[in-house]
Amino acid sequence: MQKLFYRAALAPLLLLIGLPAQAATWVLDPTDSHVIFRYTFGSDPYEGEFKNVEAIFEIDPLSPGTCNFSVTIPIGDISIESPEVLDYLLDFELFDVDQFPTASFKAEKCSLQSLNSFVSEGTLTIRDQTHPLSFPFKLDVGTSGGKLRFHLTSEVTIQRLEYGVGQGYWANTAEVPNEVVIGIDVYAVSK
Repeated sequence: MQKLFYRAALAPLLLLIGLPAQAATWVLDPTDSHVIFRYTFGSDPYEGEFKNVEAIFEIDPLSPGTCNFSVTIPIGDISIESPEVLDYLLDFELFDVDQFPTASFKAEKCSLQSLNSFVSEGTLTIRDQTHPLSFPFKLDVGTSGGKLRFHLTSEVTIQRLEYGVGQGYWANTAEVPNEVVIGIDVYAVSK
């Protein structure tokens, strides 16, 4: 029933914009895409951005249950205001960028929640620690420069210690809580 509802609701949109009603491969458009992380130190909020993220999305808008997401995050390309904080983040007690230069998210299953809301079921790997992650996202279709673009937005909270991000002093959650919010605001163009 849910699939029938989705097809009926999406069909007029597909006809209007000419979106192919089959699986398509989309790649991250780095120009307008942002992957942000938010955390607190003491009572102060902080924010950084993962730059140069590479992502490939394969999704069939009429059959979104089967999807293939592959995201690679180069940890060494973190952008944050303070050079001192960046040094801490890249050090072996946090991301250990020398040993683990990338993080990744992979998903092969998606489920429709509403007309443009999905959940991808996959795994997140940071510091060679891989854990399942349900990643809710909103997907909108638009155009830019006469080309179709997917716009994916999401926000998810992860526990940094599950991934080993916090050794030694940084394993203590009194100053830096275990929770880190990842905010996604990315655009993808057809490959």
